[in-house]
Amino acid sequence: MTKVLFCHGASDRLQAAAAWLTVNAGQQQPPRRTLVYAPDAEVAERFDRLLWTHTATGFLPHCRIGSPLANETPILIATTLDTSPREESLLNLSNELPPSFSRYENLVEIISNEDSVRLPGRDRVKFYRDRGYDIRFHDLIKEPL
Repeated sequence: MTKVLFCHGASDRLQAAAAWLTVNAGQQQPPRRTLVYAPDAEVAERFDRLLWTHTATGFLPHCRIGSPLANETPILIATTLDTSPREESLLNLSNELPPSFSRYENLVEIISNEDSVRLPGRDRVKFYRDRGYDIRFHDLIKEPL
């Protein structure tokens, strides 16, 4: 069954997502393959650009799901999950339940302090909890990534 991690209290959702990817990449060798679900094309584009500049001394190898390099890249950005490969982890940057999230081993939800993100996040917690998913919480205010 999918394990769910809610990282909540982010002042900037995309920065927190990039920080989570950086930590995740550093803990796993080779890095765990992660699919980033960003159905809003503008969010996907901003996140793609952010990953090029996130750390001054590092680089998070990533590409869009349709890229010829997708099979060789540990971080994939997708605006749809219809044709996406099954990766170990799914990072949700939408405010809705990701379609077919249960086919992933891990689901990561990055929740900012903005009501437009925080309130739908609460609904998703309730959905996952009501269905018996293993949910862990990480307070980004108390323990930044």
